[in-house]
Amino acid sequence: MSSQKINDLITLITKLRGPNGCPWDQKQTPESFKPYLLEETHELAEAIDSGDIGHIKEELGDLFFQASFLGNLYAEAGHFTIDDCIQGIIEKMIRRHPHVFTDEKFASDEAISRNWQKIKADEKKKEPSDIIDVPKSLPALTRAQRVSSRIANQGFEWSSDGQLMQKLQEEMAELQVAVKENNDADMKEEIGDVLIMLINLCRRKGFYSEDLMHDSVDGFIERFSTMTTLIDEKQDKLADLSDEEKVACWREAKKSGKNSPTENDI
Repeated sequence: MSSQKINDLITLITKLRGPNGCPWDQKQTPESFKPYLLEETHELAEAIDSGDIGHIKEELGDLFFQASFLGNLYAEAGHFTIDDCIQGIIEKMIRRHPHVFTDEKFASDEAISRNWQKIKADEKKKEPSDIIDVPKSLPALTRAQRVSSRIANQGFEWSSDGQLMQKLQEEMAELQVAVKENNDADMKEEIGDVLIMLINLCRRKGFYSEDLMHDSVDGFIERFSTMTTLIDEKQDKLADLSDEEKVACWREAKKSGKNSPTENDI
């Protein structure tokens, strides 16, 4: 985006907020506007997943507008300008990329990431161990994976996949005990522990847990729809089927899908 286009966008926002502008835009505050910024961010993420370039361009434009509108609200209040924001991020990116903008070299991507966290800690005048400041407003899986990544960058990491899988099996065993005892408090705690271990596995393997969960939910919906269609074709009702019959229908639906499971999959 050229500086002229940014100026054009700010001019448009100023007009919307001006005396002869839009009543809805005029009454917005940072607090009232925040939900729209979050919504647009999620819409852009969904557009990226779709791969539709036209949709991505549109949603990216929407996000530019949202961020510029919010910046303009703070500029009106005399706190800072959008130029201040842009200058600040330029300086920050130069400072956090010494391997690009100076002669400093690092042996690996992991070393670069650790140095990034150290620089960030220095900026915030905190110890690296205190920099677990991942926003709570993030989706829970995303937040968990970001926290896991930052902790791993500080050296708290599994030495191997096998060690992590062993710990996952231990957590599963503890969950089985909690379920068997029907202890709600223990079940909640152990389910959380299992989820954390699975998210650690995602991070180690370079998978994005949020995407995996969305894909699994989409697959579940598709298979359930196929299963209900199969049941309808047999002129049966789902509620009237036994547990064994439901499992058999579920397996049949999975076999009809794109990725056929083995006979023992459920």
